[in-house]
Amino acid sequence: QVQLAESGGGLVQAGVSLRLSCSASRLTFSSYCMAWFRQAPGKEREFVAAINWSDGNTYYPDSVKGRFTISRDNAKNTVYLQMNSLKPEDTAVYYCAAKGRSTYYTDPRWYEYWGQGTQVTVSS
Repeated sequence: QVQLAESGGGLVQAGVSLRLSCSASRLTFSSYCMAWFRQAPGKEREFVAAINWSDGNTYYPDSVKGRFTISRDNAKNTVYLQMNSLKPEDTAVYYCAAKGRSTYYTDPRWYEYWGQGTQVTVSS
């Protein structure tokens, strides 16, 4: 079965950078739109970034645009999220998600596969 495994989370101070990785197995990775979401306690799951499978275009909400960068390495079946200038409000569990042969969606319900998540905590 398909597996997505996130790594790279941790406890950091505001202003520093962190890079998350999501390794995928048992799927044709290059044919999947990959996305990152996050969920803070008591809040809904929030779209953070996505990268298309066909053209590599990337998408971000205003809350992270200019600070976060999503990228993918199809040879390694891995998607990354580079997070710079972290803020306390970025604290959440970060999840990667996959949707086959599709454009991106900001609604998490459209995604077929999910990882277990990695905790990112940013202290002030």
